[in-house]
Amino acid sequence: MIFRAILVLGGVGVTFAILIALAYRTLRVWEDPRIDVVAGLLPNANCGACGLPGCRAFAEQVVDGKIQPAKCTVSSEAGVLAIANYLGVDRGTAVRRVARVQCAGGTNVAVQQAEYRGLTTCAAAAAVAGGGKGCTWGCLGLADCDVSCDFDAIHMNEFSLPVVDIDKCTACGDCVEACPKDLFVLVPVNDHLLVQCRNLIAGDEVLEQCRVACTACGRCVQDSAPGLISVASGVAVIDYTHAELEDPRAIARCPTNSIVWLEGVQFAKSATGTLPSARRSAVA
Repeated sequence: MIFRAILVLGGVGVTFAILIALAYRTLRVWEDPRIDVVAGLLPNANCGACGLPGCRAFAEQVVDGKIQPAKCTVSSEAGVLAIANYLGVDRGTAVRRVARVQCAGGTNVAVQQAEYRGLTTCAAAAAVAGGGKGCTWGCLGLADCDVSCDFDAIHMNEFSLPVVDIDKCTACGDCVEACPKDLFVLVPVNDHLLVQCRNLIAGDEVLEQCRVACTACGRCVQDSAPGLISVASGVAVIDYTHAELEDPRAIARCPTNSIVWLEGVQFAKSATGTLPSARRSAVA
């Protein structure tokens, strides 16, 4: 009986081994070994800035010739060239994007009309009558964006405004999702014009809540190229599809500095440690 049981079990084992081997040969999906090499040359941040779910997916697309190595804007120039040389393809071109904040209403210029006491997150504060800030569209300063950033690219300054480190930012979009006020936008790093306000109240009465708010006066529209800036729903809006028309003269007559010309970090410190009053924001 024992010998028969051994034969039966052995036969079953051999049968399943043959079936598994046949299934493997029939169903096996061949994978290009170059994918592993390319994946090893990538930063493996899995940030999604390229529009794909991770670096492995990006490597597959590059090997298939569907995208170019430069589309990984997080990778260094040396890394992009290494991939291009390995595959024997052109490195391609890509415009690096970074997160920008559409609010300059820090604690030094914006009114706080109520004291919020509760869970110290922007999402929680926003759920309680929109937060305690006078401007219902303004940054609440409780750092949900900072906490959400896996790349240590966002820190709160002394006026409770998020400052984006453009060298670390991968444009992953986590801050965009985390902000309950929808204040973050992802734009090309070489787009210089930015409206740092999203309030929808036209006129000088908005200045009672924030000294750097957009009053929808329309001067930036008049001073810029046709079609670049418009005033919609009480706030100036930049059409970035016309970024080639950008001109620093668009900010020259803004009475509140709500529209700025960026050449680096958005909220650079001045020599006195306060927000710069100049109409240009550059790396300090």
